[in-house]
Amino acid sequence: MADAAVGEGDAILDMAAAWAAAGKGVALATVVKTWGSSPRAVGSQLVVDDSGAFEGSVSGGCIEGAVVMEAQSAIADGKPRLLDFGVSDEEAWEVGLACGGSIEVFVEKLA
Repeated sequence: MADAAVGEGDAILDMAAAWAAAGKGVALATVVKTWGSSPRAVGSQLVVDDSGAFEGSVSGGCIEGAVVMEAQSAIADGKPRLLDFGVSDEEAWEVGLACGGSIEVFVEKLA
């Protein structure tokens, strides 16, 4: 399992390097903390270019869309961001989920 995560990370960084070499603005999003239910582990990454193209995954669904938008903003203004997304156990129960969770994602401009 660890080998798959390393290989995935290498592919994301290779894509970031290729996009930067092609003259695109690039940002990298990395899961830095999780609690409870989280679809992706700490260290999972997503690379985004200035046109909104992306590779990898930090969560899925609406969180992933929000991270892509924040990454594009980071490319534009050069400022890193620490994003926090979550749902409490009580909120999860109200919408039919078994448990809640949270995820923190660090987004930084690379090129």
